[in-house]
Amino acid sequence: MRTNILDIQKLKDRGERIPMVTAYDYTSAQMADRAGIPMILVGDSLGMVVLGYDSTVHVTLDDMIHHIKAVVRGSRQALVIGDLPFLTYTTVDQAIQSAGRIMQECGAQAVKLEGGAEVAPIVRRLVNLGIPVMGHIGFTPQSVHQIGTRVQGKTSSGAARLIDDALALEEAGAFGIVLELVPGALAREITAHLRIPTIGIGAGVHCSGQVQVWHDMLGLYSDFKPRHAKRYASLVETVEAALQMYATEVREGTFPGAEHSARMDEAELQAALSQSKAGQA
Repeated sequence: MRTNILDIQKLKDRGERIPMVTAYDYTSAQMADRAGIPMILVGDSLGMVVLGYDSTVHVTLDDMIHHIKAVVRGSRQALVIGDLPFLTYTTVDQAIQSAGRIMQECGAQAVKLEGGAEVAPIVRRLVNLGIPVMGHIGFTPQSVHQIGTRVQGKTSSGAARLIDDALALEEAGAFGIVLELVPGALAREITAHLRIPTIGIGAGVHCSGQVQVWHDMLGLYSDFKPRHAKRYASLVETVEAALQMYATEVREGTFPGAEHSARMDEAELQAALSQSKAGQA
């Protein structure tokens, strides 16, 4: 049975830490499911690690829908959350259309959007329509051209604003909030003041759970290694070595071998040649 937002809240209530990962295709979703990850985020981070953009700003709703569909097909148990990309929820009506497509066309069970108190009316309307919403505050990648890539909430005014943003999102009905690049002490206080779970990324150990980008944690993305990312494997070296071995064997003629090829009765082959134009030449 697939995990739902009530199950996630129960994990928070029991004090159990909540792991979440990003995934962008059928195969990665299958692996996350088999590993028992309860939440999969199809993040607009796919803009960098899959599509090669320099930020999430370039990701379109159609891009997201393409990948969310694949992840939903690959998962059977995890709660799948689809990101609403840049400029697809500027008004309540637009947000309804965008989130509706992610839910209906893709089969996702929730959406995520960036912003605090300013998007609370949008969150409230989506929730009232039956769409589970996860918030995202702190460093919000879609605003990178305004705020840069840096820790948020280090001043008293900035920290107070983030606390109020979190409370506003909870009051609006968000079932959880991602805290990105927030000082650990501030993330601890936000988490303590909320009933709903917080999911940290670069926000310390005191959040209700953590999220990591698939390519970062598996060592598949070599362009940039965020400080908050931990590599649990270095698969880029493994994959490149395998590709080099494959290319060598093709060039040397050692692949494919007899065990990789289908067999045919020699008499049948000769009969085919005799019947063909090649055999009659």
